[in-house]
Amino acid sequence: MCGIVGYIGNKKASSILIQGLQRLEYRGYDSAGIATIEKNSIKIMKDKGRVNNLYNLEGIDNLEGTIGIAHTRWATHGKPSKDNAHPHYDNDNMFAVVHNGIIENYNELRSELIEKGYHFVSQTDTEVIPNLINYYYKQDKTKDDNKVLKAVKNACMDLIGSFAIEVISSESPENMIVVRKDSPLVIGKGYKENYIASDIPAILSYTKDFYFLNDYEFALLSRDKIKFYDTNLVEIDKPTKSIEWDSKGAEKDGYEHFMLKEIYEQPIAIRETIGTRLSNGKVIFDELDFSKEYLQSLNKIFIVACGTAMHAGIVSKTIFERLCKIPVEVEIASEFRYRDPLIDEKTLAIYISQSGETADTIAALKLAKSKGAKTLAISNVIGSSITREADYSIYTHAGPEIAVASTKAYTSQITLLTLLAIYCSEKLERADSDKITKLKEDLLEAPSKVEEVLKNTSQIKKFAKKVHKEKDMFFLGRGIDYAVSLEGSLKLKEISYIHSEGYASGELKHGPIALIDTGVTVISIMTDPKLVEKSISNVQEVITRGAKVLIVTNQDLENKGFELVIKIPEISTEISPLLSIVPLQLFAYYISKEKGLDVDKPRNLAKSVTVE
Repeated sequence: MCGIVGYIGNKKASSILIQGLQRLEYRGYDSAGIATIEKNSIKIMKDKGRVNNLYNLEGIDNLEGTIGIAHTRWATHGKPSKDNAHPHYDNDNMFAVVHNGIIENYNELRSELIEKGYHFVSQTDTEVIPNLINYYYKQDKTKDDNKVLKAVKNACMDLIGSFAIEVISSESPENMIVVRKDSPLVIGKGYKENYIASDIPAILSYTKDFYFLNDYEFALLSRDKIKFYDTNLVEIDKPTKSIEWDSKGAEKDGYEHFMLKEIYEQPIAIRETIGTRLSNGKVIFDELDFSKEYLQSLNKIFIVACGTAMHAGIVSKTIFERLCKIPVEVEIASEFRYRDPLIDEKTLAIYISQSGETADTIAALKLAKSKGAKTLAISNVIGSSITREADYSIYTHAGPEIAVASTKAYTSQITLLTLLAIYCSEKLERADSDKITKLKEDLLEAPSKVEEVLKNTSQIKKFAKKVHKEKDMFFLGRGIDYAVSLEGSLKLKEISYIHSEGYASGELKHGPIALIDTGVTVISIMTDPKLVEKSISNVQEVITRGAKVLIVTNQDLENKGFELVIKIPEISTEISPLLSIVPLQLFAYYISKEKGLDVDKPRNLAKSVTVE
């Protein structure tokens, strides 16, 4: 969950490294540091707290090195402190390392190294890595030009866990070595310079050409060349991939916060995700070879994800079951892995991850593959780990999402999953053609309807100001609106730190109504005309008990006597979450802002959860 940046070229590295770290601040962190090679020796500058603190460190302006590595740390082993911050030296200051991930056997490795005479100055798992490299380097009595690379490889083969690692060395001052296993790392190719980062946005302003490493692939970088090796240190070829994101997507463009910008970018993100996939009334997925016979053979579809992506999956369960008539189970990735799910060759397993690097989701995908299921990844990042592991991959086109609380990724995922459900349904010939036609028409109109919602925010802002000091809130919905209530509740929790719960409205009488008292805030979503009357009855129950109620609906409720109704445009029920979630995103945003919180970087959270 940490951020990694690296640079090797002819420019002063320190400023590039710090700027890269600033672009990764959304990942969540508690300390930061850089290391550069200065006249064949390594200089490390680091401190706890924000990246900006690095500018105040004595001597940082004197760094002239053109090769360097950098890191933002999110504490796992050891408290946030200067000693625990990355980069870390070995005992002889010959090697400096930054590391993202968790070394599960670090205690055993640490004990072995202490027995060999090494000492440690931090509480981190990472510090074993440079010392292991040092040990293997000293054991090698040859004069091999790749001696440092061999030492790094041997050290990595001792590591159990997940890691993305950058290494610089005074013994090889014109090179840098990077390697990854189960943690994200990309290499950006420039002209006589190369860039490394854990996330594309950190270096997107410098290049659009990227290399993506597979597990246990080592890259030896110089200023004008990159060599790739497997675990036998046999050189391998790797192609570059061009990323067409606009680097401005990683800038605020006049918005006060990234989250607000990304909420307002949702019409564009939905349009881009639809792209040419829905053309002349036909849904196109050229990258999929799902035959009618294969789809007919399926007895189950799993949709597996975490957090907001999982909520997009819950929305899509309804769409797939209604259109394809195949049972769908939506699973939390971290639970799916450990419950021995019933999977075989008649299972299609769909995995959703905005970053494509979510550790639990990737591990769940590998489990399904091992049991014979076909796997399909949905990600926003071309070449990410999950897309390289899956049998098939399709992409949202949301562009960079910087705020920790996901917004446009969610609506883009629902859009893409809807297109996928239509595609499968038409192959199967199981859904009513008029219904499919209407769904396609509404999907094409969804971006302009989201724009309508975004033009009318004053009521939401006013209500947020009224209730921002509340301690508990409840979100209610029936059917597909229940799925939206879960995501609305999560958004509020993430950025306002207000306890909230999303409930199926019909469950009120089965316990939760005991929590409703005078002044409690309840948000109700009502978009399904078949269920609206029952939802109204549930809302009346909480109003009777003194609750303050906000209703988000596309139905005509003007004569029902409700105090505050946010009206959204009508649209097919199956894709109504594309519209109904927007007021809830704004509600969470305005409450967080009213409380003076850090909207884009909420406490204890990181954008990409790359460890279990």
